[in-house]
Amino acid sequence: MRIISGKYKGRRISPPKNLPVRPTTDMSKEALFNILGNNFNFSELKVLDLFAGTGNISYEFASRGCEPITSVDGDMGCVNFIKKTTKEFDFDITPIKSDVFKFLEKCKASYDIIFADPPYGLEQKEFEKIILLIFDNELLEEDGMMVIEHSKHTKLEHMENFSFSRNYGGSVFSFFELEQNVDEEEIDEDGDDDEFDT
Repeated sequence: MRIISGKYKGRRISPPKNLPVRPTTDMSKEALFNILGNNFNFSELKVLDLFAGTGNISYEFASRGCEPITSVDGDMGCVNFIKKTTKEFDFDITPIKSDVFKFLEKCKASYDIIFADPPYGLEQKEFEKIILLIFDNELLEEDGMMVIEHSKHTKLEHMENFSFSRNYGGSVFSFFELEQNVDEEEIDEDGDDDEFDT
C-alpha cells in the first residue's frame, strides 16, 4: 500500500496481513481524489473517514494537507495500526474504535468531506442508514461532500442528496451533496425577492 499524492507521495505503508480489510485500489484512489481535487482545496479540510480499515484513505487526505481527520473503525487492530502510522508520519488523525452506526448517532461535529467504505456485504438498508444518519444529524458542512464506496450490486442513486456516481472496476463511488441555495436571487413580478429553502 502506498500514498499516491501530496507531501508523502510514494511512501509505502505495510499493514499487518491479518486485518479484516479490503483496501481501495490505487487506481480507484487516484480517480476519487481527482474528483475531490476538482471540488476542494484540500488544505485544512475537516475529514471523517468511516470504516477506515488500514487508514488508507485517511493517509491520502493527510498527505494532501487536510486536518483534522477522524478515522472510525470497529476493529481494534485497525485502530492500533492507524495510531502507529499517524505517529510515524506526524499526521493530524484521530483514530476512534467504535461501531460506525453508534458513532454517527452520537456525533455532534460536522465535516467538509465524509468518506465511507463499508464492507460490500452489508445489506442495502444499512448503506441507506449511513446516508440517513449523516444528513439527519447534519454532519456534513453546507458545501461539503459525502462519498460512499460500494459494489455495483448496491444502488444508492434513489437516496436524497445523491449527486453522481463513478464506476471503477468492481467498485462504485457514490457522491452526495446538500442541495444548495439558488446562487442568484430571482425577482418576482412585483419586484420582491423570492426566498428559497433547502
